[in-house]
Amino acid sequence: MNILQAIVLGLIQGLTEFIPVSSSGHLVLAQHLFGIETGSDISFEVFMHLGTLLAVLIFFRKLIWELIASMFSWKASLDGETHRKNRALIMYLIISTLATGVFYVIFEDLLKAAYQNPLFVVVMLVITGIIIFVSDYVKNASIPASNIGFIKSVIIGLAQGVAIIPGISRSGTTIATSLFCGIKRKDAAHFSFLLSIPAILAANVQEYSSFINLETSMLHLYISGFVASFISGYLIIAFLIRLIQAGSLKYFSFYLWFIASIAISYFVMS
Repeated sequence: MNILQAIVLGLIQGLTEFIPVSSSGHLVLAQHLFGIETGSDISFEVFMHLGTLLAVLIFFRKLIWELIASMFSWKASLDGETHRKNRALIMYLIISTLATGVFYVIFEDLLKAAYQNPLFVVVMLVITGIIIFVSDYVKNASIPASNIGFIKSVIIGLAQGVAIIPGISRSGTTIATSLFCGIKRKDAAHFSFLLSIPAILAANVQEYSSFINLETSMLHLYISGFVASFISGYLIIAFLIRLIQAGSLKYFSFYLWFIASIAISYFVMS
């Protein structure tokens, strides 16, 4: 991998992490196209997620600060109800994250093996397209994210776990599942973005040893990809939130099916 390829992969990661098209699936296909063989080593993909994590932290810095402040505001006041709702939201985020973690621990080897099969990834892209196409026809419900309950939190967390499979969009799956659970569209988007924070952090902690043993000659490639993923990820967040509220995600389904058809044609001709 050269620096141009690292930047392109970073841009792909940032642009596809939040829109419901599966960043991991696109990275697998792009690496296959570039002739980059990674085997079971997914440290570069994981490191690219740090760029999009930074984008989420900066974009939602005000909301994140309000959530943190609510953890230390227990006195009865005019803002007491707001703080209570924020604490409830944090609790449901924790429950969903734990559900994701349990799912990953059980199916870790199977999930990692999927990164080595581009054709399988293409099939998962088709499935992602179906999921987000159907979600667009779910009516905008009234349940706020701070009131989703234990069961729905677990379901959303398991959906995020399934989305570790390359080709299954994490954002698309968690947003669609939230909508199916009756959560308001804007809250579904915010919950999905916030839920990505612990998931990305956990993935990077797990790959910590790979980063420590990273060759110095590879460092500039990782940093280049990180910067590219941060910039493109930050620019796409506001755009996606507007699309979710407008119920216009189905257009990404057409894109996914188009990409899948191109990829299948490429594999057949190869």
